[in-house]
Amino acid sequence: MNVFTTDKIRNVVLLGHGGSGKTSLVEALGFLAGMTKRMGTIDGGNTISDYDKEEIKRKNSLKTSVVPIEWEGYKVNILDTPGFFDFVGEAEEAVSVADAAIIVISGKAGIEAGTKRAWELCEKRKLPRMFFVTDMDIDKASFRKVVQDLQELYGKKIAPFHLPIRENEQFVGYVNVIQQKAKRWNNHGTVDKFDVPDYSQENLSICRDALLEAVAETSEEYLERYFEGDTFSEDEIRQALRVGVCDGSVVPVLMGSNTLARGMYTLMADIIKYFPSPDKCKCAGINTTNNEVFEADYNFAKAKSAYIFKTIADPYIGKYSLIKVNSGVLKSDDVLYNYHRDADEKLGKLYVICGNKVEEVKELHAGDIGALAKLTVSQTTDSLSTRKNPVTYIRASISKPYVYRRYTAKKKGDEDKISQALSKLMMEDLTLKQENDSDNGQTLLYGISGQHLEVVQSILAEKYKVEIELTKPKIAFKETIRKKVDTEYKYKKQSGGHGQYGHVKITIEPSGDMDTPYIFEQIVVGGAVPKNYFPAVEKGVAESVKSGPMANYPVTGVKVVLYDGSYHSVDSSELAFKVATEQAFKKGFMDASPVLLEPFATLTVNVPDDYTGDIMGDLNKRRARIIGMNPTGDGGQEIVAEIPYLELYEYDTRLNSMTRGSGIFSYEFARYEQAPEDVAKKEIEQAKNQ
Repeated sequence: MNVFTTDKIRNVVLLGHGGSGKTSLVEALGFLAGMTKRMGTIDGGNTISDYDKEEIKRKNSLKTSVVPIEWEGYKVNILDTPGFFDFVGEAEEAVSVADAAIIVISGKAGIEAGTKRAWELCEKRKLPRMFFVTDMDIDKASFRKVVQDLQELYGKKIAPFHLPIRENEQFVGYVNVIQQKAKRWNNHGTVDKFDVPDYSQENLSICRDALLEAVAETSEEYLERYFEGDTFSEDEIRQALRVGVCDGSVVPVLMGSNTLARGMYTLMADIIKYFPSPDKCKCAGINTTNNEVFEADYNFAKAKSAYIFKTIADPYIGKYSLIKVNSGVLKSDDVLYNYHRDADEKLGKLYVICGNKVEEVKELHAGDIGALAKLTVSQTTDSLSTRKNPVTYIRASISKPYVYRRYTAKKKGDEDKISQALSKLMMEDLTLKQENDSDNGQTLLYGISGQHLEVVQSILAEKYKVEIELTKPKIAFKETIRKKVDTEYKYKKQSGGHGQYGHVKITIEPSGDMDTPYIFEQIVVGGAVPKNYFPAVEKGVAESVKSGPMANYPVTGVKVVLYDGSYHSVDSSELAFKVATEQAFKKGFMDASPVLLEPFATLTVNVPDDYTGDIMGDLNKRRARIIGMNPTGDGGQEIVAEIPYLELYEYDTRLNSMTRGSGIFSYEFARYEQAPEDVAKKEIEQAKNQ
């Protein structure tokens, strides 16, 4: 691939709901750019950007793919992202290095949950954006309705650039709203100009008014002229649109058909015409030597620096760190410094990645996106720079995973292989986490959703040849007591020769400190229990609280006082006193009015107003207590509730079903509370049967 200077580069992320047509749009663009001889299809499993076996099997994108397209002397780096929220981390990584976004909408399905999420991602990053409406070859597709719905949601900034022309239920051409001219596709792949059909005049008038209103909003002068009934020239409109698109005050709406590869030339022309090149964008980091702002601004003349936005750790194509060059010009064999790891990285060769194909390039200019192979210590969201000018950039904000499952190896002996495979997957996917819950004897896998974790399970089996079983996690219940008791136990064993003898008298009572498993004290007088056995007694307590007598859950909030006992000068031992303590603790605990404690979380759910009632009803069924409701200002509600962890299992699936994918949730640990009798009884019964 050729080397491109900063002004000839466009970095564009494709966002939108799953199934809206992002991948097939890339396919059509790549085909017209001469990257392929024939267009691949999702069903055929032969598209440029969905190359992974799991993506081909599931027929939807699971990872962000970078597809650089050379077009009339420009390089457009397309970042094709997954549309489903299960893989939101991939979209967040891509957005962090994009300079503009195209939000793809199916003209048949219309605005969906993923459309609104895409808009929110752009708002957070203040990205210039445009909408592209696909499926216009389908008779039921309605461009007009999509535009109207967008205007209702986002106001006057929505500016339709085109409107479709259909004849005999066929998508044959379009009207350019700026030029007010109609164009029809011909068999040569070009267009023929013709008069706007009478049946399109009404829609043209509506779209033209919307476009001019968006243009008028870009400046006080234009707004005044608009209200005075003045007209704008085509040059004035285009100039206002260039400014308005870049600052976000105008959002164009384009349309086409991916399967027919129609509307692609105008899309690429508008990407180059209206979206900013990196040198028109701001980018700043911190110089760590003096803590001053380093304004990189994708300036090729400044010190070299780059940001790692994604890692590929594939067993087939190897490990690559995907970067965006924030300043300077990177060249082969450069040595860059990673401030976060305090280590130098020799770059070796430079690459650009197109789907699953890797191509070597001599250099990467500021603003370009490329890849580095086999970096030693650098990880996703790390910064690279020179030692003389060590710079760190703000790490991308990646969604925190809240859904978790217990996982075990299906085949004994695979544990190490699974751990190694998961470490590679976690290197690629920052929304995937592993946690060892030693208190409950389980290993947990965290992800964005149950679907996300099932995909991970499938990838482990397909790529790494190891199988795991995902099951319902054991909730971290705890056991405690409500009253004080006095108890004792004498451990006496004689079997010839030295025997075993240990005798303890202890009190067990609530300590009042529920954050500490136990408090141990001794008030023995007269040497009834020699001092050298006190540690053994405490060790017996420490072992006892690891697994309580009720249901084998950890014990918390107890105070144990050793006040008396007896010993044998020959047969007593540390082991004997430890065992005596464990038995005394077990007996005393069960006499001290024991209870099971269950963990509660503070849950926050964000949903559109229409679903508030359903969410509240479902939370009540889950034993939740509603704390409050707060309007979010965008037609939604934030519901805050306290809920048992037990009731959060598969909540992601239920929420997704109730809100058609538009609801999101998060939670954090609140406290422990006494479990209801029916819940405690069930847990105790399960413990007995294990």
